[in-house]
This record gives sequence, C-alpha cells and structure tokens, in this order.
Amino acid sequence: MGNSRSRVGQSFCSQFLPEEQAEIDRLFDALSSDKNSPNVSSKSFSLKALQNHVREALPPEMVTKLYDGMRRVDLTGKAKGPSENVSQEQFTASMSHLLKGNSEEKSLMIMKMISATEGPVKAREVRKFTEDLVGSVVHVLSHRQELRGWAGKEAPGPAPRVQVLAAQLLSEMKLQDGKRLLGPQWLDYDCDRAVIEDWVFRVPHVAIFLSVVICKGFLVLCSSLDLTTLVPERQVDQGRGFESILDVLSVMYINAQLPREQRHRWRLLFSSELHGHSFSQLCGHITHRGPCVAVLEDHDKHVFGGFASCSWEVKPQFQGDNRCFLFSICPSMAVYTHTGYNDHYMYLNHGQQTIPNGLGMGGQHNYFGLWVDVDFGKGHSRAKPTCTTYNSPQLSAQENFQFDKMEVWAVGDPSEEQLAKGNKSILDADPEAQALLEISGHSRHSEGLREVPDDE
Repeated sequence: MGNSRSRVGQSFCSQFLPEEQAEIDRLFDALSSDKNSPNVSSKSFSLKALQNHVREALPPEMVTKLYDGMRRVDLTGKAKGPSENVSQEQFTASMSHLLKGNSEEKSLMIMKMISATEGPVKAREVRKFTEDLVGSVVHVLSHRQELRGWAGKEAPGPAPRVQVLAAQLLSEMKLQDGKRLLGPQWLDYDCDRAVIEDWVFRVPHVAIFLSVVICKGFLVLCSSLDLTTLVPERQVDQGRGFESILDVLSVMYINAQLPREQRHRWRLLFSSELHGHSFSQLCGHITHRGPCVAVLEDHDKHVFGGFASCSWEVKPQFQGDNRCFLFSICPSMAVYTHTGYNDHYMYLNHGQQTIPNGLGMGGQHNYFGLWVDVDFGKGHSRAKPTCTTYNSPQLSAQENFQFDKMEVWAVGDPSEEQLAKGNKSILDADPEAQALLEISGHSRHSEGLREVPDDE
C-alpha cells in the first residue's frame, strides 16, 4: 500500500516544478499541524484548519466548496464517499488539477466542488458556483489590496455586477444539443462532465478565476500568478477623488477583449464628472492619444461603450480597423466585434454643415451602433435588428438616449508621438473650429486646462 500511495502521489506531483511542490508541501504541513484541530491525523487537515488559515481572505462558502472538492477526490477508485478530512495526496492532486490541470482535470474538480454525488449537475448549481467564484475573486483581491485602484464594491443598478458577469460566463456554455444556457428555463438542465469540460476549455476566465481564488486566498504559488493583464493599473491624473462608472469586474471583462499588449494599464483621458459636459472638452482630451475605451451610462442605468483600436482624429471620414468593438456592461455583459460588412468602425467630427457632428461607432450616418452627439448629453444606439458593422443590438434602454456620465480611458502605454500630440488642443489642429467658437460667442474651454510647454 505504501508503494501504491507513493506512485499516486508522484503522478500528481509531476505537474508542479520542484520548488512549487515544496511550497505546496509547506502549506499542507501548516494546515495539518493546526492546533485547533486536535482530533485530526497529522497526515490530513480539517475544514476548521483551512478556515483558520484563510481567515477573511475568502467568503466562507467558497472555502467550504474548495474543501469539499478536495475530500471528494478518490485516488484509488474504491472510495465509497468523501473522506472525513483531506489527506496530503488528495490536497496535492486537487491543487495540481486546479492550478496546473487541463480542462478535463479542472472540470472534474469543479463538479466535485458542486456536488457530492457522481454524475451530472443541474445548471442552477453551476450558476451558483459561478456566482460564488466571481464574487470570491473580487473579495480576495479587495482583501489583499490588489484591485490596482479600481472599486470592488458592486455598482448601483438593477443587477449586481457579480451576477451579470457570472451570467455572461454561463451564456458561453454549450449544452449537449448545441444550445446555449440562456434564460431561467434552462436552470433544471443536466450538465454532464463533457459540458463542463467544454465550457472550461472555451471560457478561460473560469480557470483564471480559480487560480486567483486559490493563490491569493491560500497565499500559495503567488509568484506564478500574473495579475497585470487581468486587472489593469488605474491611472487618474486629477488630484481629487473620482468614482468611475466601471467596477473591477467590468474592467476585467472589457480588458480581456483587448490586445494583450494593451491590458496592463488604463489612463483616464476624459470624464464628464471631471472635465465637464462639453463635446469640445471630449475632443480635446481624446484625440491623438492612441487606443482607448469609451464608456457611458444612460439615464436608464444602461452601461455600454466601445473600444477604439486607433487614435481618434477629427475628420469627416470613418477611421479605425477591425480590432474595434462595441460592448455592453449593464444590464448584461457582451462584446460585439466586426462583421466585415463595412469599415465604419470609428467616426469623430464637428464644425461641419452637411454631415453629422459627434462621435460614432458602427453603422452609418444618423444610424450608428453608438452615437454621442455634439450636443453633449444626447446620443443614439440604432439597430434594427443589429448594427451592420458590429452585429450589436440596441445598447441603450431607449433608441435615442440621454446621459450624464461618460469616460474615455487610454489603454496600454502611449508612444512619444501620442504624448506630444495629446498635449495640443484640438482647436490648435482645427482653426475653423476655433473661429466658429469665437463667432458664436463661446469661450475656449480647453485654454485653461492646457499644459504649459516645456520651453516657456
């Protein structure tokens, strides 16, 4: 039996590097020597020991799920049920599956965390697991102070962002007949191992979130976890406080859709809260600044926006490329990428008499997938049935909407050219627009916000 035990343990240990296995072993030693579990063998640990180790870092229900998943691992194939405590072999195998395993091994652990019985699990049980997993990610990152400047609290609105992101992840699940897990009518559907395995394989956030929960919750193998592309650094130049429309889960979701080299940092370029309700201010802050994410919240609390893959420029032609996309955050999370039907990715114009003045993405003049009018605070999202450029539905609650909150974030690191151009007012580049403002009696709002040139 001793040889069998060593062989089983070794087969799971092989997925860890030697230094990683040593760290796993040290954690098990600490858990199995917990003084508050006197009746437990030194070769295993109890739920109480795991709770004492994790403390407030994870929600209690997630700690219990992880523990139950570990003690349900059957290394011999002969177990008649879950063990009373978690042995070293069970712990090593579980950690190996969850952190290093393939989609088959991860799906095995997920099903054991969900249910004590073999066989399919109900879709409603998978939904509860997913909501607990998403909530635990926010919880542990907030507890470890690793939100990188973003808010972890749920944003106000009809549906908490934890449930919204969980619903988005579940919507990617393909059932056995090829249908999607959409709507309450599917909650009693049986999800077997093949369905869960396919879901884990196609939706990388599931495995990433499991790693975050374990590494940051247990404080083990943290050096192997790179959070920089999951949670971008938030940079806001203004000295006073600023509360974004976006919470950390919304940012994680959008950030995952960006080119990898642009995921590590978001810099605020424009906020209606900080810079005022002004289209000229919007243009002055976002042009020639590189790729950026624009997001707004309408008066009905719908949150949506778009990713501009290229620098915004004021001109009467469409711009951008097929990396651009539109997205929704509330009431549901979704991303809408290019269809190839046309190249109407981005549009920014003002001061013209015969064509629309405003910021648009997708569709066509007067029928954009997303439109912010030069009369700042008004816009439209028109799609009957969908936007031709992005295949997006109507993003706003009303086709013609009003909004008070809008933000634009530059993503990634700016080039020197973008920094230099970004310091110039849009009115410098468009004397006609400056003249129009002066003729109409309007002041030049960006003048007071201009940075002093180095040579003055």
